Amino acid sequence: MAKKIFLFLSIFFSLAAMSQSVNPAKDWSISIQLWTFRVWSFHDAVAKADSCGIKGIQAFPGQTLGGGWKGGFGPDMSADDRNAVKAYMKSKGMYFVGFGVTNAANEDGWRKLFEFAKDMGIPLIVAEPQDNQWDYVDKLAGEYHIPVAIHDHPNPSHYWNPDKVIEAMKGHPNIGACADIGHWARSGLNPVECIKKLGGAHIWNVHLKDVATFNKTNADDAIPGKGVIDMPAVFQELKNQNYKGSFSIEHEANWNNNAGDVIEIVKFYGERVKAVK
Repeated sequence: MAKKIFLFLSIFFSLAAMSQSVNPAKDWSISIQLWTFRVWSFHDAVAKADSCGIKGIQAFPGQTLGGGWKGGFGPDMSADDRNAVKAYMKSKGMYFVGFGVTNAANEDGWRKLFEFAKDMGIPLIVAEPQDNQWDYVDKLAGEYHIPVAIHDHPNPSHYWNPDKVIEAMKGHPNIGACADIGHWARSGLNPVECIKKLGGAHIWNVHLKDVATFNKTNADDAIPGKGVIDMPAVFQELKNQNYKGSFSIEHEANWNNNAGDVIEIVKFYGERVKAVK
């Protein structure tokens, strides 16, 4: 009887583990952080993303709206401009995967950010909150059902090391990580080890980029696969850690003529997804 119970439990937990495994082709997606197209208006940047075969958008605060709309992208947009942007996105079959990197000075400011994200259908806020904001940011994220992913700018930025991100996540179930793998490399950190430390289930967005030089905070961007980051290992570790989410291209190079680079990165992403075991 004991052997039968043990066999049953072994099969049960094996099936449970299998049910939780990630299928990159279904559970991952490619998107773009519009900072890549920052020299254009939001209107034109969305069109450029669409021309590159990308439908998922991570908007950034302050990008000039363009398209006959006033001001910049963010909480201060008028109701008319918000509706016009949503209609424009829908007409192109585009959708938001996030908004950031952003912050607010106080709880009222954060609530304004969450209200904006809810209105625009933005499912994730990418931010770098102050330490004394963690509690109410987590509370608001739960209230609005919009999680917050902490981004890592290079050293000496506040969250350059994943240890600090982990500190912010403790006791805050609605706070996770936005893994900017390029910035980790700029800070002299191994992106694969950072992913292991955070655990893929606590990573809610990846900024897909590569850099030309390791441990150099102002290192130039490189096309992923042509820089210093071991991209096959990064993708495999994210799969191993059960990451589910989007890879947001953020290519900070060749600013005025980078659509070809983005198309190459989209192709690279597709090849890496197929290669993951």
